[in-house]
Amino acid sequence: MFLKCFKVQPLLYNTNKEIEVIYEDEYCLVVNKPNNLLVHHSYFSRNVEEESLVELLKLAGYDHPIPVHRLDRKTSGILLFSKSNEYVKSFQELFENDLIDKKYVALLRGFVNGGGVIDSPVKNERGNYKEALTYYRMFKTKELPIPVTPYNSSRYSLVVMSPKTGRMHQLRIHANKISHPIIGDHKYGNRHHNKMFEDTLNMPNLFLHAYKLNFVHPYLNIRLILKAG
Repeated sequence: MFLKCFKVQPLLYNTNKEIEVIYEDEYCLVVNKPNNLLVHHSYFSRNVEEESLVELLKLAGYDHPIPVHRLDRKTSGILLFSKSNEYVKSFQELFENDLIDKKYVALLRGFVNGGGVIDSPVKNERGNYKEALTYYRMFKTKELPIPVTPYNSSRYSLVVMSPKTGRMHQLRIHANKISHPIIGDHKYGNRHHNKMFEDTLNMPNLFLHAYKLNFVHPYLNIRLILKAG
């Protein structure tokens, strides 16, 4: 199936569901985050009352899980946690020094031509524009016989995206920048296609999934190639 790489889950997260652990050692923990779940509470999510991923991990017996990077609430996929404050810096330096390869899969509106690079600044939380770079390549395309304004059918591309910087909403903004927004993105996306997925296909979620991390473990000195199905 064209969308089989996405685990489409209910819009309301079921806290009774177990979090999938992909990898674990004494220094770190790697999990597969469901969509529509906060990683942790912050000022920007102060009105969200649901339990966060960090809180769920604590309930599962992990004393001090610290997210090393971030995923938006609506983005699913692979997420790396440090198990202690003393290990955080070493894992963060992997991201800061571009020593970790991150890959996402996204469903975009329209037919994407091959691949390329998106080099366009992204505004941060303080309103300042920061350099942002994303590589992408088209994996598969599909046309559906379902009309979406103003066309009689609808076209989509399954795309692999590799961010080389870690700006907030970077992939969502960059996809919109090339006029192929991510399906289910209500901030930067196309409302007509989002509505069709919600009403016709009963798929209301954001189609963005972090599926792979590739890095050398800073303490064990082994290469880890981890995937979230």
